[in-house]
Amino acid sequence: MGAREVTAFLNHLATERQVAAATQNQALAALLFLYREVLGTGLPWLDGLVRARTPERLPAVLTREEVQAVLAQLTGPRRLLVGLLYGAGLRLNECLSLRVKDVEFAGGKLVVRQGKGNRDRVTLLPRRLMPALAGKYPKAGFSWGWQFVFPSGQHCRDPYTGRTVRFHVHEKTVQRAVREAAGRAGIAKPVGCHTFRHAFATDLLESGHNIRVVQELMGHKDVETTMIYTHVMNNSLAAVRSPADALPA
Repeated sequence: MGAREVTAFLNHLATERQVAAATQNQALAALLFLYREVLGTGLPWLDGLVRARTPERLPAVLTREEVQAVLAQLTGPRRLLVGLLYGAGLRLNECLSLRVKDVEFAGGKLVVRQGKGNRDRVTLLPRRLMPALAGKYPKAGFSWGWQFVFPSGQHCRDPYTGRTVRFHVHEKTVQRAVREAAGRAGIAKPVGCHTFRHAFATDLLESGHNIRVVQELMGHKDVETTMIYTHVMNNSLAAVRSPADALPA
């Protein structure tokens, strides 16, 4: 069985069996392992390979009132951190990796280092959060540039140098705090840290900002990724009336 037969089999999975993309990828990985490790030969480039499509899922998006309700259940650094997830559209690991030198109060911006795809970008620093951040690091303009904005409360041992260091707060700590806050706020939607990033993009689009600007702030490589938020905008359906509402009572 050569490259042509392998391609035909994988295409059959995608087009006839309509398997998930992960299933097709697993089959391809298994075949590559078989040829390389067992048969001792490599497969050539598979021309004409049809990739199984990953189904698009609409993101869960909170309204501004729901965002405020969750934030009201948080206090201290947790509230500030989640406020940045929403106000700056950060991924959780991007927010946790922020260092004091990346917060530019004068320009009202945050510099995200090595985001998804190992790309740097600049995003918004919410004005209402500036006093809290400035109070947290009053000497940020003079020292501490490499300190994490959200450091852990405990020290740990660096596995590379063996030194005792203070890392940033653990992801699971924030995820648990958000999940519990959403429960106390009585929100039935599935709420995670990434939900606030979705709300950031949707709110900007609903406010009339250019989708290219939102794409840049979100750090999306392709504008099609940003366009998914146009499907969950509240004002896109506001003027549409259901035919059921036109039926006589």
